[in-house]
Amino acid sequence: MKICIAQTHPIKGDILNNIEIHKKLISLSLQNHADLIVFPELSLTGYEPELAKALAMTKDDSRLDDFQKISNENTIIIAVGLPIKHDAGICISMIIFQPQLPRKIYSKNHLHPGEEHYFVPGKNLAPITFKNNKIAFAICYEVSIPEHAKDVYHADATVYIASVLNSVNGVDKDINLISNTSKTYGLIAVMANYVGHSGGYNCAGKSSIWNTKGQLIEQLDQTHQGIAIVDTDTFKTIKTQLNNTTTNA
Repeated sequence: MKICIAQTHPIKGDILNNIEIHKKLISLSLQNHADLIVFPELSLTGYEPELAKALAMTKDDSRLDDFQKISNENTIIIAVGLPIKHDAGICISMIIFQPQLPRKIYSKNHLHPGEEHYFVPGKNLAPITFKNNKIAFAICYEVSIPEHAKDVYHADATVYIASVLNSVNGVDKDINLISNTSKTYGLIAVMANYVGHSGGYNCAGKSSIWNTKGQLIEQLDQTHQGIAIVDTDTFKTIKTQLNNTTTNA
């Protein structure tokens, strides 16, 4: 299975233009035969808590239909970030588009301190299975919660996917946390982050991939949009930024 992380520079609150950026990166991932692509936290809106109520959607919003179409036609899983309407408020969520299946929602259960002013805790989705891999998700602050990692392990996951917003000041801490989770539980791990500016943060990039020993085997830079892909069988990686492609055995 080939897992792709997308590193994006979000346009504040501009869902339609962010969708177009997503589609370009998905196209790039398909050229490199990816089976799954994941985007950063709240990728369709940018990390903009003050705007979340106005921008919140449902999983069946027609603006998202192209993602389902691409998934169906190319047999690829697509995970995008957005604020989702819930009876209790707004959740920080990820919609997961699977080929020929209903859309699923993963919502952040462990909120970062301060997020409770804008969001309510949501429900984590159980790992999904695709091509003999059991894939678990985490959204940003959840990577720092030991119980969350233990739940992933006890659910027999083989892949750990973190969708984040990490600042220049915070990224190395999360890189170490995800590496430790990967090593402790023998998981392939990936992290998709922003570049540019969002939610008052200078975003760090450095979207990363780890093998099952917690060793960093691929990382994007700190400034450019792009993708990185890992083959879960061979651990061979590919990354593409600004029309430059590097392959590592």
